[in-house]
Amino acid sequence: MSRARQPPLVTGISPNEGIAWTKVTIRGENLGTGPTDLLGLTICGHNCLLTAEWMSASKIVCRVGQAKNDKGDIIVTTKSGGKGTSTVSFKLLKPEKIGILDQSAVWVDEMNYYDMRTDRNKGIPPLSLRPANPLGIEIDKGRFPQKDLESLFPGMSADFTSENFSAAWYLIENHSTTSFDQLKTAVVNLKKQANKKNEGSLAYVKGGLSTFFEAQDALSAIHQKLEADGTEKVEGSMTQKLENVLNRASNTADTLFQEVLGRKDKADSTRNALNVLQRFKFLFNLPLNIERNIQKGDYDVVINDYEKAKSLFGKTEVQVFKKYYAEVETRIEALRELLLDKLLETPSTLHDQKRYIRYLSDLHAPGDPAWQCIGAQHQWILQLMHNCKESYVKEQKGKDTFLFYLYICNALLHSPMLDLDSDVRPSPIGHLSQTASLKRGSSFQSGRDDAWRYKAPQQVVFVEKLTKLVVSQLPNFWKLWISYVNGSLFSETAEKSGQMERSKKNARQRQNDFKKMIQEVMHSLVKLIRGALLPFSLREGELRQYGGWEMKSELSGQWLTHVIQTVRLSSESLTALEIPNDMLQIIQDLILDLRVRCIIVTLQHTAEDIKRLAEKEDWVVDNEGLTSLPSQFEQCIIHSLQSLKTVLDCKPGEASVFQQQKTQEDVCQLSIGIMQGFIDCLEQLSTKPDGDIDTSHLSVDVSSPDLFGSIHEESSLSSEQRLLIALSNCRYLERHTFLNIAEHFEKHGFQGVDKITQVSMESLKELDQRLFEMYIEFKADPIVGSLEPGIYAGYFDWKDCLVPTGVRNYLKEALVNIIAVHAEVFTISKDLVPRVMSRVVEAVSEELSRLMQCVSSFSKNGALQ
Repeated sequence: MSRARQPPLVTGISPNEGIAWTKVTIRGENLGTGPTDLLGLTICGHNCLLTAEWMSASKIVCRVGQAKNDKGDIIVTTKSGGKGTSTVSFKLLKPEKIGILDQSAVWVDEMNYYDMRTDRNKGIPPLSLRPANPLGIEIDKGRFPQKDLESLFPGMSADFTSENFSAAWYLIENHSTTSFDQLKTAVVNLKKQANKKNEGSLAYVKGGLSTFFEAQDALSAIHQKLEADGTEKVEGSMTQKLENVLNRASNTADTLFQEVLGRKDKADSTRNALNVLQRFKFLFNLPLNIERNIQKGDYDVVINDYEKAKSLFGKTEVQVFKKYYAEVETRIEALRELLLDKLLETPSTLHDQKRYIRYLSDLHAPGDPAWQCIGAQHQWILQLMHNCKESYVKEQKGKDTFLFYLYICNALLHSPMLDLDSDVRPSPIGHLSQTASLKRGSSFQSGRDDAWRYKAPQQVVFVEKLTKLVVSQLPNFWKLWISYVNGSLFSETAEKSGQMERSKKNARQRQNDFKKMIQEVMHSLVKLIRGALLPFSLREGELRQYGGWEMKSELSGQWLTHVIQTVRLSSESLTALEIPNDMLQIIQDLILDLRVRCIIVTLQHTAEDIKRLAEKEDWVVDNEGLTSLPSQFEQCIIHSLQSLKTVLDCKPGEASVFQQQKTQEDVCQLSIGIMQGFIDCLEQLSTKPDGDIDTSHLSVDVSSPDLFGSIHEESSLSSEQRLLIALSNCRYLERHTFLNIAEHFEKHGFQGVDKITQVSMESLKELDQRLFEMYIEFKADPIVGSLEPGIYAGYFDWKDCLVPTGVRNYLKEALVNIIAVHAEVFTISKDLVPRVMSRVVEAVSEELSRLMQCVSSFSKNGALQ
């Protein structure tokens, strides 16, 4: 018995802190026996099973999700060990603020983006002037829980750029351990920064005072000059000159700086484009990354990237983003088709099927891929079963042709003209049969079993292959349906999207459809077996579809027993899957029919073997006057019943083989036929002419009397001796063998045993009486017939005869013949002496009485004689 596995234990995680989607390595003990053994993985309360990659029993790699807690344990759950524990914890950090130049996969608010060229005359926005550390001293993060700070300052924030900024919260979070002197220094730094901000606009004005005064002086000089001339002409000419000067200055400036400004605009546009490419390189590289990951088989990474891109750019209005996102959708649609093809591909393991269904669920594939997979598996199993039948039918035909060729060759090789060494090299199988036939009490089939079991029939091999195929494929098919019903095929993404509930609803609606699938598989299995073993139980149309076997001879009882055991094991395996009994009832019906057929065939073959027992009679008697024939007969039936023991015994869920009245009647008639066959065998042996007796296999039994042993030394038996041996065997059959066989029939549950025994006894008694009368006729008639000629030999006359001096010769001869009969009967069986001798003496006495009654008168000497 295997030792139960310990629950998982997490002893380390690297790194032990980080933001969401950080890749971590988990180490520990008993972390599962394989990828399929891993049932759950949570970090800080978030399920990370989707990104988990099982490396070994002590190492798992995954990515941290959007956890609910800032700090928590790492819990691993496996099928073999259950829910585990953790000795370490992981701290989830909040992501920092993203600057305008930082790489990011999300859109950053650029309302305050500052362009030095286009807005160079505006002042820098106040937010952009705020430093990351406003106090100007070293920041020392405290260990106050975030939740406590949020409850202490509701609605406030520690971000100094926020409108709800709380200075107390900021100080507790960043300077809880800072000394008082450093805080004083921080106050001085704040005052300096405030003074710089107040002086900012004034300093800007001071920096341009000289230019302002120069421009003011030039305008004043021009105005005084105009006043001194006092004429509009001068004013107009001067104004025109001034405008010309200004225009030329402007044109010169534009000419001088046009190239510089053009390069500056181009550089700014290139910089902005690179900035966008750098910031959104995730989206721009995503189509190529999807192709690479699909080729490597990293479908989890593809799904994660797709979900991320969908959440970020699924509803974007930017045209370039729309274009790239449309390309991503095209690649994902191709991935859906690829995964669906792999899902419907056969053969495939249950693990792969669940994995592909989960992928398609996360990709929101249309339709119901799980049900499509179930349908494909169903058709594949049916096709496998029919292909199995077709292959074995073809193999059987090819085998029959090959065996016919071997038969012809063997016939030619063993013809009388070519069999030169047949006397010195007998067939080994024939030798085994001959040797076994000479053994007392040995099984009558022991000689032929080796050749008979040398090669299993094609039907038997086919049934084993077919049941093995169904038992190996149906469990995965059934487990796939169970997973489809309880929703374990889908991931958390499907659960959140409601897809799991829709699937469960579909499963409830398709229960009848799946039940029909299982029933179709069961019907195909049963009908294919019936077509191979019980073709008469199928209709003509079904026989064309499920049959096709060449039934030259029906399978023997031993092979049918083997087939029944195979089907029983298959039924037990299917029952262990918790398939409803009503779906498996058809298999129980098949087993019952096979059991009935096995009993019928076994009894028929037993009857045929009983008829051949006459060939095994060696006429060697023991001290009780019996040959080995009754023992061989009893052993034959016992062996036959023992071979049926597993067939007659009822397994759980099976009905009695004798529950049908027709079966009881058929078995009873066959049993009576077996008994009658042996009685006919005895009659044939006892009445066989001398020329038909096979004495080539006779041997001397050392336990037999010398007188009878001398008979066998001459290798001959008289008809009267065979009759005596048969009578002795009949007497033993009546008193022992038939009663023992009746007990064995009752022991094995046979019905109508009394009828079998009664009919057999009556038939045996009739044979015994016929043989006895035949023997008496052989022995008594010659003695009786010799009396009258002996009395009147020499013209003897009762009226005129001499004085008697002794018993006459005819009486001596009759007594000697009676004594010879007694000796012959006593040699065979002492128990037969009273029965035979009483009839012989009675016959002689009756004849003497008749002869005496026929004498008209006696003389004195005649009366004395």
